[in-house]
Amino acid sequence: MRVDGRAGALMKPLLLAVLKLLAAVFAFVGVLAGCLAVMLMLLMLLRVPVVLVAILLASFIFITLQHLKQKRSR
Repeated sequence: MRVDGRAGALMKPLLLAVLKLLAAVFAFVGVLAGCLAVMLMLLMLLRVPVVLVAILLASFIFITLQHLKQKRSR
């Protein structure tokens, strides 16, 4: 179905505005979900200290392997 004339000219900006609003809502929900994930991770780290030790150990191993890889590539 094709809309001609003045109605079609008015619908295009309205559809673009709705699309922009929808994109903004999805971005906002994504930011909220990311913040919630970070907050839950921090809460878990405070309640279970073993997880903090495991993350620190994994980070140390990762950084050490990166340095070894850089030294070999030279």
